[in-house]
Amino acid sequence: MPKPPICELLNLDQRKLPAEVFDRISDRAGRLKEREERARKAWESFGKPGRDPETVGSLFNLLASNGAWIPHLKMAQMRDHWDQVVGVENSKHSYPASLRDGVLTIRCDSPAWTTTLSYMTPLLTDTIRRKLEGLTINEVRVTGPQSQGFSRGRISRKIRY
Repeated sequence: MPKPPICELLNLDQRKLPAEVFDRISDRAGRLKEREERARKAWESFGKPGRDPETVGSLFNLLASNGAWIPHLKMAQMRDHWDQVVGVENSKHSYPASLRDGVLTIRCDSPAWTTTLSYMTPLLTDTIRRKLEGLTINEVRVTGPQSQGFSRGRISRKIRY
């Protein structure tokens, strides 16, 4: 017994079959032609004004803004330039420890420096907002050195804005 034609096995309409095959080939050829045309135009305009390559820095800025890295980069920038935020002497005895959910935690060497910086928090907040636009700070917490046991807790002063 002879096998039936493939069109009958797959329930295909023989009148539409050439059009379906041709459409796929035609679409592929059209895409290939468009790609070749774009490549030709790019080659012809290579090195001409308006076709300058992007700088690596602008690419990093694009990646940072799309990847939500801006707060982390701003925090690193603040750590690098902490002396410009609090002053040279204060920066020797304190550092920005963390920024989580809009709460900036500043750690100090001693309770005296904790008190000094806690009085400066309005000025610090204003300076940080001015110099590091895009960094959201709702609260500043100034803490002292880490305690060594349960009997002595760390000194913490917080001012909410």
